Amino acid sequence: MNTPHTNKMETLLKHMVAMTCHRDQALLDVSIIAALQELVDTSQVRAWEIFRHDDELYMRQRVWVNAGAVISINENELDEHSGELVSNYPVLVSCIEGHQLQAEEVLADGSHKLWLPVWLNDKISTCLEICNPQPYPEKTMRMIEGMLSVYRNYQNLLDYSERDSLTGLLNRKTFDERFSKMVAANAELDEDASGDLPERRHHAKIQEHWLAVVDIDHFKRVNDQFGHLYGDEVLILVANRLRTSFRTQDRVFRFGGEEFVILLRSTTLEDANKIFERFRANIEEHEFPQVGTVTVSLGFASIANDTPVVILGHADQALYYAKANGRNRVCHYDQLVSSGQLLFEKPNESAEFFFDLPPPA
Repeated sequence: MNTPHTNKMETLLKHMVAMTCHRDQALLDVSIIAALQELVDTSQVRAWEIFRHDDELYMRQRVWVNAGAVISINENELDEHSGELVSNYPVLVSCIEGHQLQAEEVLADGSHKLWLPVWLNDKISTCLEICNPQPYPEKTMRMIEGMLSVYRNYQNLLDYSERDSLTGLLNRKTFDERFSKMVAANAELDEDASGDLPERRHHAKIQEHWLAVVDIDHFKRVNDQFGHLYGDEVLILVANRLRTSFRTQDRVFRFGGEEFVILLRSTTLEDANKIFERFRANIEEHEFPQVGTVTVSLGFASIANDTPVVILGHADQALYYAKANGRNRVCHYDQLVSSGQLLFEKPNESAEFFFDLPPPA
């Protein structure tokens, strides 16, 4: 005979299994919110993304519950202006500054709010929020803390598996997965807006997503002349410059060797050129210990309604042009083709890539 306690344990185990079977951060967030919604008597539960922009700490909803259903926002729909200042929540600010695992506050209507920051290597990127008319009893708090421990540990494992061990940037496998999703989402948006597509294409200020491939110039010479330890230091310093040169909603990956990839979101061609050129100049002006001056070449292409292999191939062609024509420069694929400097050549789609694309509808 099942007792309420047995039923609750079975439900808890079901959610623990669901949490640990995911290989995707968004699905993991949905799992913890669904578990808290079912197991904890709450009036509101949501997961916030914590991010820094213009030296200010911001937060925005990533997963929440609406009318009993768990809602998550697509990463491709986010932009740098969609958040609100963390400073609007003094209790959370104090919790983060004190590097605490939880903080509770009583709201004006007498209800209780529980903040649960999720720390990864002394950094915070997620915070859970639980609201309830009454404070939780100790038994319920222990359950919440247990679920949060599983969530935090598994989030750490996911983060570790997604990153390059030397630079800490996202790795090639993570790029393959995220880029395929981004291209699929972009294709859906293009299809939805097909009615006004001619006008959109001729609009000078249209915002697009961009893929850039970056290569450190003469990197083999650095390794041969100064040794692999200094070569690794150059890779780490370039990776650090990449982190600080792009926005929160952009993504930077180490593709392998001295090659990096950038997914630049929602900006015009003019601004994309400026952003990539500013990064190139920052590298050129930086003094690398022992090595001195280092430069990079960059090729980029629009993430249009095409396959991932074709888009990556276009960015690669622009990069190869930059390398073959003086290095230390930024080249845009479409501009090279339209000016006649580069012949249109569709990449070989039979080449082996690691994209896990969804089956056609």
